[in-house]
Amino acid sequence: MNREINGVACCNTAVLHMVCGKIASGKSSITARLATAPRTVLLSEDEWMACLYPDEIHTLSDYVSRTARIRTLLTGHIQSLLAAGTSVVLDFPFNTVAVRKWGASLFQAVGCSHRLHYLDVSDEICKSRLKARNLSGTHPFQTSDAQFDQITRYFVPPANTEGFNLIIYDATGTVRSQAAS
Repeated sequence: MNREINGVACCNTAVLHMVCGKIASGKSSITARLATAPRTVLLSEDEWMACLYPDEIHTLSDYVSRTARIRTLLTGHIQSLLAAGTSVVLDFPFNTVAVRKWGASLFQAVGCSHRLHYLDVSDEICKSRLKARNLSGTHPFQTSDAQFDQITRYFVPPANTEGFNLIIYDATGTVRSQAAS
């Protein structure tokens, strides 16, 4: 279905993909796989943070303020991509109700489809993966177990009542269930 936004015809074949999962649950692996689809763009919060704010993220408060700036900056851009018919994969953690409301505002403003990919992975598995990731040196940020625990206190799994097209994955990255809003 096509419609007009701000006087411009747009194509609603685009899909907004969002991910929810604890640190090292596999969000970047899922988003990389999703981004291989035709007419799809991947936007990674970690890449934006590392480029725009090198050596500035030392506390949870630092992270919260910087990511809020990035979301504000990218909102219109993401909506333009979606309105043009380009699918967008956001490698941003949609781990709280507030951040998921931002995600909902993106696809609702354009009238496109969406998917919330939830990686339901235990703390133990995430911490094991986190240690391996830290040792590999391939990730732009190092996260300690204490930081993992501090950040995970704010994690809120998505609820069906939030109205997302939800896809739930297990620790292996296998789809466990799907529910449409």
